[in-house]
Amino acid sequence: MPTNDLHYLTISEAASLIESKQLSPVELVAAHLERIEQTDERLNSFITLLAEEATEAAAVSETEIQNGGYRGPLHGIPIGLKDLYYTKGVRTTVGSKIMRDFVPDYDAAVTERFRDAGAILLGKLQMHEFALGATSENPHDGPARNPWDTTRITGGSSGGSGSAVAAGQCMAALGSDTGGSVRIPASACGIVGLKPTFGRVSRVGVFPLANSLDTVGPMTRTVMDTAMVMNAIAGYDERDQSSANRADEDFTRLLNKDISGLRIGVPQDYFYDMIEEEVAAAVRRAAAVLEGLGAQVEECSIPALNDSISISGTILLTEAAEIHLDNLRRQPDDFGSDVRGRLEEGAMTPAVTYIAAQRARTEFNQAIAEAMKIYDVLLAPTTALGAPKLSENFVDVGGAHEAKLSIMPRLTRPHNICGIPTVSVPCGFTSEGLPIGMQLAARSFEDALALQVAHLYEQATEWHTRRPRLTDID
Repeated sequence: MPTNDLHYLTISEAASLIESKQLSPVELVAAHLERIEQTDERLNSFITLLAEEATEAAAVSETEIQNGGYRGPLHGIPIGLKDLYYTKGVRTTVGSKIMRDFVPDYDAAVTERFRDAGAILLGKLQMHEFALGATSENPHDGPARNPWDTTRITGGSSGGSGSAVAAGQCMAALGSDTGGSVRIPASACGIVGLKPTFGRVSRVGVFPLANSLDTVGPMTRTVMDTAMVMNAIAGYDERDQSSANRADEDFTRLLNKDISGLRIGVPQDYFYDMIEEEVAAAVRRAAAVLEGLGAQVEECSIPALNDSISISGTILLTEAAEIHLDNLRRQPDDFGSDVRGRLEEGAMTPAVTYIAAQRARTEFNQAIAEAMKIYDVLLAPTTALGAPKLSENFVDVGGAHEAKLSIMPRLTRPHNICGIPTVSVPCGFTSEGLPIGMQLAARSFEDALALQVAHLYEQATEWHTRRPRLTDID
């Protein structure tokens, strides 16, 4: 197989070739390192590249597989990690100046699970500083750039993860999602991103943003690949107080099953108050596709969604400020201005306001639970517009003039409040050729159901087959 075709194989395709010994992990890793060399000067996806280590690991994987030691579908697969996942002996900057030289002495739980599965780490990926932002414009490392248009943002905070997967620099990446930081760059970069059920994937060794909201999630080019990554990383971890003690499951098990009779609700509150019409139209067309596949799709009303920003914003910023309080006092000038401002806002939030937000969260969660007694899945746009330009701080959207940092996470925040599994999947392109994403949310611990609906939609459309064209390379 030509080397220049390898970087856009799916994990499921590559795994089949590796298992049958038609493809070597050495060849696959070399193709991705070549792709990184060709593209990363323009994309700025990586903070730390581990080319030598990955090449050596690929050789070990090849020997293991040749000797009958095939570990499963991630064996020999090149992946990337957002630079807030601890990697033993490899620096973990969290996109910051403050932690620029921090080298953990242990692996994150998910890093361990990837290694056990035989995945090969290519490097640590660019992100918004301390994961506190939705653009991945980083004052210390420069901005991550969108492969569909390098003058535009990737979304964030897992921007390098989104860019790297979309551009074929790695086959999968991990992001983290506290207010949408997996789903936003997945939408902006035209890939799949899953925010699992809160507690479904261990957060041990993941630098926190807001402890009651943080989740760990995969980013890939297909839903099948996301489910395969979840099979490797999900599971109970007694070291994580928030970890759910549930039996392991196969997240691929429902993917090809019929969705006839499944009830899908399309909330009209909140999600369409401030949105570009071409995005709303793409989501309506996606809903029609799901209806054509046999689902019962209907509009619904969940008024509690209108409280999403006040609840999420208060909890997220207050919890983030508590984590960073010492550094805010000792070295405030080492934070980027946008992150410092938001942390200072959180630090000044009165305790009574935080408690009120948590009380409102309980009521919000009850409202979502009531809606999901009726509907199996909730469908909504992931972001209100295609990726904005790096050069603009404010954007016009749906008749409003909004800060880019505020509009990008607006539609993803509700699902973090209640912790339900939500997957973003490509559902179209804007008139400027920028990806559009929709998000599908299921009840807690029904991650496999959300993936099932996303997979059947994906297979009924062609959006996932499109690739960004970096004209002087592809």
